Amino acid sequence: MEPKRKTDVVEQLVRMLEEERGQRALDIVKETDPWLQFRALVNTRPPWPASDEFTALQDELLQGLIAEAGIHGLEDAEHAPVDGRLRLWRGDITTFASDAIVNAANSQRLGCWAPLHYCIDNAIHTFAGVQLRIECNRIMEAQGHEEPTGQAKITDAFNLPSKRVVHTVGPIAAGNPTEVHRRQLASCYESCLDAAAAEGLGSIAFCCISTGVFGFPQDQAAAIAVDTVRSWLDDRQSSMAVVFNVFGAVDERLYRSILGMKGGI
Repeated sequence: MEPKRKTDVVEQLVRMLEEERGQRALDIVKETDPWLQFRALVNTRPPWPASDEFTALQDELLQGLIAEAGIHGLEDAEHAPVDGRLRLWRGDITTFASDAIVNAANSQRLGCWAPLHYCIDNAIHTFAGVQLRIECNRIMEAQGHEEPTGQAKITDAFNLPSKRVVHTVGPIAAGNPTEVHRRQLASCYESCLDAAAAEGLGSIAFCCISTGVFGFPQDQAAAIAVDTVRSWLDDRQSSMAVVFNVFGAVDERLYRSILGMKGGI
């Protein structure tokens, strides 16, 4: 995306969001960078309908930024020697073009409302666009209650390079998971796979569910993830390609060890 065009679009979007809210970006976040102002404004924007003009400009910006970051796919993920259906990829899941990516959501399932918070829920909603919160809100209003732990819902991916997003609420383990938490985490993986299979999808990329602010120990979560996915694939004799997406070095070493790859712990 040409730099001047990018600057113009971001600044125009910020003005539109400020006018919509009747509130300045600086009242929400003490940042003067227009991109950070835009991100803070959409992070905190209620699921109101968006105008065609806003949506077109937003989509142009987000698709341009994702293209600049570089889109990755299954061919970039490393196969696991222990099971050819399993792969590992380290990077930003918002740039990954599998049939589905998994979002670690909260029970409201409307995205992260904290301005500029860099959790995966915030990132996915930011780069998918405001349409994702609008669709999630429609689903949640029809459901009439918060999303239970361990279940999954599937939505369009909008501006993301994946086709779909599967949203699941992981257990809040706070560093000390119980057997109930372990069963709930396994259910997250099963429910996401069920949702993808129901739509005939051939590939899915999982984030590390519950290992952030929800406090599930990374080593235990990784073991549950791999064991659950392999059992699900075996039970259904499925050839679905499953990618374990990691962002940090610790998770990468853990998954490498479990998947029999070089560089593990």
